[in-house]
Amino acid sequence: MSISAVIVVVIAAVASGAAAGYRLAPRGRRPARERPPAGRRILLPFTGPEISRRAFEATVRLAKAEGATIVPAFLARVPRYLPLDSPLPTQCSYGMPLIEAIEQQAAAQGIPVDARTATGRTYRDALRRLLEQERFDRVIVSANDSRRTGLSGGDLEWLLERVPAEVLILRPAPDDFERVSAAGPTRHSDLAEADAGDGRAAARGEPGTLVAAPS
Repeated sequence: MSISAVIVVVIAAVASGAAAGYRLAPRGRRPARERPPAGRRILLPFTGPEISRRAFEATVRLAKAEGATIVPAFLARVPRYLPLDSPLPTQCSYGMPLIEAIEQQAAAQGIPVDARTATGRTYRDALRRLLEQERFDRVIVSANDSRRTGLSGGDLEWLLERVPAEVLILRPAPDDFERVSAAGPTRHSDLAEADAGDGRAAARGEPGTLVAAPS
């Protein structure tokens, strides 16, 4: 199934009304086991330093309407020659600023945010591990046409078929370049370099800023 077909299926489902990780240490966030039961939760996964503004705004509108918490989740890939619990400082330098930007913009509108990061061998693996550990009522994905970056068409199809939650996939119009980002434009080739940079740092034994949960 192509990414276009996946998006058509999701849009049709929404129109007809048809329409679970890793913790961030800053700000004293407590581990999931210590947190009180939460209400509705909307997962907003992303893989780079920016996301579509349309997807973010849709997430905000739904969170307001449902009294839900937004859960932005940065998906990071761990090279296969490294253990899954390896620190990934370079990739985090791309993802953490966007999490901060989402937190600030959502907080300005009175919407609670509970951010985290997830790691895996692939983006799908990172997302799968997160979804297995936590409960989410809805997953909103900002899609793109590139087969080399972000979640692929196969990943989106997997989401639709396997995830026990409502799934909304949004792809901006070709002429829609509005993004939510904490910094200036970043090339996706920089993300591939980030993967390699994390590998080099691990080989040198340098400390990192993100530690993965046990596999």
